[in-house]
Amino acid sequence: MTPVRSVAVLNGPNLDRLGARQPALYGDMPWPELVALVQEWARELGLSAAVSQAAGEGELVQLVHAAGRDCAGIVLNAGAYTHTSVALRDAVLSVAVPIVEIHLTNPARREAFRHVSHLSDVVTGTVQGFGAVGYRLALVGLADLLARRK
Repeated sequence: MTPVRSVAVLNGPNLDRLGARQPALYGDMPWPELVALVQEWARELGLSAAVSQAAGEGELVQLVHAAGRDCAGIVLNAGAYTHTSVALRDAVLSVAVPIVEIHLTNPARREAFRHVSHLSDVVTGTVQGFGAVGYRLALVGLADLLARRK
């Protein structure tokens, strides 16, 4: 039997507002429902997912550090910090586990300031524009990466 691998699913500011925040853009699925789905999808892939959300940049940086130490991989939706945080970029560079970046929307189809990512060139892979199911796609990719690293 293959052991269950622990992964962290880390989320930045405003992700806990899903369902209430601009549903036409981000979907109407409430945050608690998304958390439950992510954990279910992870289990189906033989993973154990700890889902966290941080509004503050420093808190998100600390979550990346802890996940890099304690988990086999990370799914990261940094939200707006994708476009602003050099500190978060440095945190990503400081850990030695695969990181899959996710965005519910496609930043390239949004405002010009969202076209700049401080993370895309330092993460293992990126999933964007698929809404909530993007988390499933990110978990599938991460599970595959971890299986090949055995």
